[in-house]
Amino acid sequence: MNDLFARRVHAAAVAAWWTWLAAVVFLSAAWLFFIRLIPNPPDWLVSLWAGFSTDAIQIVTLWVVGIFKMLLWLWAMAALWLTLWARQLEKR
Repeated sequence: MNDLFARRVHAAAVAAWWTWLAAVVFLSAAWLFFIRLIPNPPDWLVSLWAGFSTDAIQIVTLWVVGIFKMLLWLWAMAALWLTLWARQLEKR
């Protein structure tokens, strides 16, 4: 039972790191997309944001990316904790 539990914790740690990596790639792509579009936004982007000004779009985007980065930091800490826990279980 203990060996099965250790393997499951290890699998959870590996899955957490792969999910974190996918989220970082998505965040980077979204950030590059907005950096490219925000200085001179096309009409479809402004209409997508229901007529918000470019400054409002920049502020909202900055807040969303910042909050997402903080959540990624928490996710990385949880994945690190799972990794360390799995190593301790494997030693026993």
